[in-house]
Amino acid sequence: MSEPDKARHRRWRALRADPRWRWIARGAALAFLLLVASLVVIEARKVHWREVFTAIQSMPWPVLAAASGFAMASHLLYSTFDLLGRRYTGHSLSTRAVMAITFVSYAFNLNMGTLVGGAGIRFRLYLQLGLALNAIARIVTLSIMTNWLGYMVLAGAILLWRPFALPYQWMKDTGIVDVIGVAVIAVPLFYVTACARSRRRVVQFRGHKLTLPSFRLAVAQLVLSCANWMAIGGVVYMLLQQRVDYPAVLGALLAAAVAGVVSHIPGGLGVLEAVFVALLSDRVPKEQLIAALLTYRGIYYLVPLFIAAPAYFLFEARMRQSHRARDSRRAAPATSR
Repeated sequence: MSEPDKARHRRWRALRADPRWRWIARGAALAFLLLVASLVVIEARKVHWREVFTAIQSMPWPVLAAASGFAMASHLLYSTFDLLGRRYTGHSLSTRAVMAITFVSYAFNLNMGTLVGGAGIRFRLYLQLGLALNAIARIVTLSIMTNWLGYMVLAGAILLWRPFALPYQWMKDTGIVDVIGVAVIAVPLFYVTACARSRRRVVQFRGHKLTLPSFRLAVAQLVLSCANWMAIGGVVYMLLQQRVDYPAVLGALLAAAVAGVVSHIPGGLGVLEAVFVALLSDRVPKEQLIAALLTYRGIYYLVPLFIAAPAYFLFEARMRQSHRARDSRRAAPATSR
């Protein structure tokens, strides 16, 4: 790291260590949370909830089956993200174990937040299977990057396409939005180019080191992530019974995903609905829109969690059993002596 970089890194660390910075960061997060909460309350008061539940009950079975198919495809695609991590780190865990851990952690992540699912459960399960902390950290980092690389490609394309009216006045300037869209797409393209041509395979950013994967692995990250986000969009698109064009549904979903991350609300509860209502309520009645989104939560969030929770506890029980058996084998020679 060069001297200017070291100096910037020291200034950044000093800024983050300043108690005032912590209060500013917490205040900004709280202000955003209050803004989202107020929007949710305002919109919720406008909704006729009896009509919402009537719309849920009248959802046709073929629509639910098609949406469930897209949900299964998305969870399957996401479960392959850590297979890329296996290739990246070179560990030898089986495909079945890796995909099971990824599925379980993703289901918990959707419902309880990143610290519990995306990181906490992944670290615990991989540690139980013997992976080193460094390898697990690299797997989680690659998985997060995979998720957001595809997101940026699709988000940039949506900004350039603009399938719906953007909510703020400054966004109505097509030149600004076009520049943002191109810049967003440029990030993953730059990443893939760096993976293909960089001679120095290690990149440093604010004191953190990242070893670039191979070009093929980077392309696989983009393809799998784009396919996953598009499959998630397919779930909502089917539940809306194709009343809204797919690009508009996908754009609303991508906007809601960022709002949910910034708000730090597990599962983006209320945030998802508020964003969809803000962007698409001119095309679909609010009651039908919220009915589709509540059904989406049931299919995409809750059903996988009902599968993942017992799978996780079963894994924990088996690992405890395995550890007791191993400890008893180690104690046996000492007992015989």
